[in-house]
Parts: sequence; structure tokens; C-alpha cells
Amino acid sequence: MKILVTGAAGFIGSHLTETLLKRGDTVIAIDNFNDYYSPARKRANIAPFLENPRYHLHELDFSERAPVEAVFSQHRPAAVAHLGAMGSVRYSVKHPHLYTRVNIVGSVNVLDAAQQVGAQNFVFASTSSVYGQTNQIPFVESQPTDFPLAPYPAGKKAVEAMGYAYHNMHGLNFTALRFFNVYGPRGRPDMMPYIVTEKLVKREEITLFDNGRMRRDWTFIDDIIAGVVAAIDRPLGYERINLGRGEPVWMTDFIEILEELTGQKADIKAVPAPASEPKVTFANVDKARRLLGYHPHTSIADGLAAFWAWYRQAVRPE
Repeated sequence: MKILVTGAAGFIGSHLTETLLKRGDTVIAIDNFNDYYSPARKRANIAPFLENPRYHLHELDFSERAPVEAVFSQHRPAAVAHLGAMGSVRYSVKHPHLYTRVNIVGSVNVLDAAQQVGAQNFVFASTSSVYGQTNQIPFVESQPTDFPLAPYPAGKKAVEAMGYAYHNMHGLNFTALRFFNVYGPRGRPDMMPYIVTEKLVKREEITLFDNGRMRRDWTFIDDIIAGVVAAIDRPLGYERINLGRGEPVWMTDFIEILEELTGQKADIKAVPAPASEPKVTFANVDKARRLLGYHPHTSIADGLAAFWAWYRQAVRPE
């Protein structure tokens, strides 16, 4: 199958590309290699793919409509995995216009180009952050998502709604996958696993919200990729589906695992959680099991061990 992947040089995008190429698909890769974090790291992510004849890289900003339409017209992909976005809830608080341009306008550009060439399926990387602060635990896809806490989840919710409009108007199959706290090798340096590991290795102070009394549904990258591939292969009309582990972890326990792996004791500075941070993320994954055959299997201990092994090899080789 010919599959177009946006954000293809990033953390999740490079893992998806690797999996698709291994199984024989053709990947049309889009990335603009922006400097939100090191472009060199992104280029290292895709280095193994560059000589593959089924890999076609296009360096462009999908918030610009014309180049997006040109790539779709050239390759006419059967499916789209729209993973590209400005990430980070906290960064979005201070950059709402950037997040609107990239995550909303850019996503509409990709959606519209997909329907113009008759793509059969569109898989969108949404987020558990759309649930905001809620007392309904675990999070179920049918519950309201009317109160996002920051521009990042607000933009993701907007694209979920726009996806339904394109499904209604054009019959485009659209699946929004709500990712829960993805982590693993090649993880971004602004994400908690990387930040905590880096602080431990450097013996620097770690800022911890609410003294660690927050829980996150950490989901290992291999489990996420299995869910994304299943969604690409199964056009479902219009769906919103949680992809998580379904076992939220206290942040204190999370840090203890990394302390053991690194052999360093954390120097904790406890601060109140900002208004953009929910107390817990917790996925009900029954729908993913039923529709996608999704079965996450990687424990937080095994996943962090794999992340630590990558970090030692790629970031701070001895």
C-alpha cells in the first residue's frame, strides 16, 4: 500500500515509517524538520530509510497548502497517517497562534488534499488531552470533550470535528486515535521520560507537579504503532479511539523506576500543577480491542528499560 505519513521524521512518525517499510509498504514522508527540537535528531531517525526505494521524503511545511496538494497529486496515496503537529500542552499555552496555524489549518490542508485524490483512509493522531479534567475514569470515547485545558488539545478536538465534516461531505474514512502518554526510544527531549532521565544523569533538580500525586497512562511506542497500523488497514467510517495502556502510573513510581535504571537519586522540587495539566490520564481501550484488535503488552518497567538502553546508546554513549 502507498501511505503518506506526516511528521515522518519525528518520534512516532519514524517508528511508523520503519514498521510500514518492513512490511513492504511505500511511504510518502512529509516533515519540515523544524527546530522545536534538534533537526539533527530527526535526520538521524530517518537515516536508515533514505536508501530504500519505497521511501519518498518531502521536506515541506504542511501549513502551506500548495506544496501539500502537489505531493498528494504526485503520489496519490491510498491512506494517510497524519501524525505531524506542534506537540506539547505546555508550549501551546504561550504559542496559540502557532498551534492554530500548524495543527488546525495544516490539518485541514492535509485532509482536503487527501479527499481530492480519493484517499481511502485517513488516520489522525489525536490526544488523551482532549478529555481535560474529568471525574469519569477511565476515559471513554463517548464522554464529553467540551473543555480542553490548552490550545494543543483544543486544536486536536477541532480536527476531530473537521474529520467528521470530511467524512460527511466526501465519504472519507477518518479515524482519530487518542494517544495516551507515548514514550520509548527516539522520544522527544521535551517529554517527561527524557526530561527526568536527563536530569538524573546530570544530577540536576527535577520539577514535579503536586509532589508526584498525578497519574499518567504511559503507553510504549511499539503498542501505539501496532494500533496505528491496524487503523490504517481498517477503514471504519468515522471513529474516535483511545490508544493507551490502561494502567495509569503514579509519577512517584515512574521516577523510582528511572532512579533504579540510572543508578541516581532524584533531587525533587515539588510545585503546584499548572491549569493545563489534568490530574490523571487513564484509557479505556475496549473499543480499540474490538475494532482494531489492539492489545498493549509492554509494562512501564520494560518500556522504560528500553528507553534507557536507547538513551545510553544514542544520546550519551559511553
